[in-house]
Amino acid sequence: MDAKLTLKLDKEVIERAKQFARKYNTSLSRMVEQYFDQITQQEEELPELTPLVKSLYGIAPMPPDSDPEKAYFEHLLEKHSPQDES
Repeated sequence: MDAKLTLKLDKEVIERAKQFARKYNTSLSRMVEQYFDQITQQEEELPELTPLVKSLYGIAPMPPDSDPEKAYFEHLLEKHSPQDES
């Protein structure tokens, strides 16, 4: 069930968020919903992190429809695949 939420934000932040939303073909409402969903689930799922890891967590931006596990798998595959020396 959807409900209405009113937020008061800095105008510059809103404009940047609108540009971001257009770039990734989504809405501000959907971005906020995904953010709230993500942070509330993370709290429940994450083990206790060290202060250093906490400070770095979430630092790399990802498009809303991306798959972090797939991106990590591809990173590992590229990192550990034999390099062509030609």
